[in-house]
Parts: sequence; structure tokens; C-alpha cells
Amino acid sequence: MLGQHPRLVLGLSRRWAAARLRRSRIPFGIWHQATAGLGALGHLDAVGRARLRALAGRFLRDKALTGVGGLRLDEVMRVHIAAQACLPVLELGLGWYDDWYEVVVYPDSFLVEHEEVDEAGVVHRRRRSLAGEAWGRGPLVLAWAEIENPPHGGNVILHECAHKLDMRNGVANGFPPLHRGMSREAWTRTFSEAFDHMRYRLAHHHATPIDPYGAESPAEFFAVLSETFFEAPEVLVAECPAVYGQLKLFYRQDPARRTRRVHHGNG
Repeated sequence: MLGQHPRLVLGLSRRWAAARLRRSRIPFGIWHQATAGLGALGHLDAVGRARLRALAGRFLRDKALTGVGGLRLDEVMRVHIAAQACLPVLELGLGWYDDWYEVVVYPDSFLVEHEEVDEAGVVHRRRRSLAGEAWGRGPLVLAWAEIENPPHGGNVILHECAHKLDMRNGVANGFPPLHRGMSREAWTRTFSEAFDHMRYRLAHHHATPIDPYGAESPAEFFAVLSETFFEAPEVLVAECPAVYGQLKLFYRQDPARRTRRVHHGNG
């Protein structure tokens, strides 16, 4: 645009940005159909839902959603995935997802093969059936059957997106990059105590209302508790209030306020 007037250049840039925004806008009908019944969105008011809709539109513009194994993703399915994937970063921004570019969706659970090295240095290959997987700087892999019929209190999209956030500063270890003003010591102490408590309860055959898969590792604990934070915040507040407080600071959201609103209204 050499030699063009600055005002003309600015006007063209604004029109280009407006055109990109229009292309990424999700129609209301598809949005309502795709998000109907999503309990994890229950704490959002009208403004929050409008912001999530805009963010999901940008997500669909910037990421490739690919159905494999014969699965054909229609627009409602794509928006359904995008809305839930964007919920954890609603107050953080899509920049937190800028190191990966594709969501791969299988019709059902899929088999993966991992190599593990034991203490003697022997390599073991293990095949597992998974409903979701997050690859470092690679795609988000999901099973549509798990998305369409999630277990009670579970959400594979939120779970795998939590792993993606955890990986922002390296391997998934339950310690994502914290915001300025958050205490590393408080995070470590809070999650370590809650993790040890869950493992103790399970070792002594005590029931837990939180998915016991979280006891597998600190990374899975963070992902499972992130699911619970959005899907069943009242459970997390009751079981691990200090963890809820840390996740509230990290995600900059307060899903439990929906429960407080209901109780206040009934009072």
C-alpha cells in the first residue's frame, strides 16, 4: 500500500477486520441448538454467553475441526465443541491456545499406543482405549460419543483443554502458568494436600464425589478438578474449597455463583 493515504489504509484495515468478524459470527439458531442443555455454561449471564459465542466463532475460524473414522461434523457439532473448548479461556483469551491448531474427532473411543520405561530401563508398549487426548503442540483428540453422552459430572472437552493449558509451560504436571499476583506456594500446597487426600481416601476404599481418575497423577488431578470446577462447582466447593479458590483465580470465573444465586432466590 505504498503511497496510499494513512486514513485510507486505516479504513481498509477496519473494513477487513469487520469482514473477518462477520465471517466468524455464529448464527443465533445454531448457537442455541448447540449449547442447549450445557450445564457448564450455567453461571454465565447474557453478556457472558454473547462473549463466549464471539470467542467460539473465532475458535472455529482459527482452528481446523476434523472428523475421522467416518465421522462427519456438521455445524451444530462444531459449535458444540467450540463453545465448551472456549469456556476455560473465556476470561484468559484465545492466545492460551495459540500453540495448537486442530481438533480431531473420532466417532467413539480410539486406541493409542504409548511407550513407558520402567525403573530397570525396560521399554513397555501399552495400548489403551481413550475418549480424549491432548498432544503437546499437537492436536486435541476427542471421541464424539463421549461428548454426546458424557458421564455424570464429566466433560472430556474441558478435561483435555485443561491439559492444553497445563502444557503452556512444558509437560502437563498440574502446574499451568499462573497469573501475576497468584502464589506458586499456595497453588502447590493446596493441590498437593488435596491430591494426597484423594489418594488416601481411595487407598482406604472411601467414596469420593470427584472422579477418582484424578488420583492417577497431578496432571490428571488438575484436569479432573477443572471439569468439576465448571460442571459441578458446588461439589468442588464442598470437597476442596481451597482448590476451588485457586481455580477461581486461575480461570477468573466463579461457576459456583449459580448455586449461590439459586439459594439466595429460594431464601
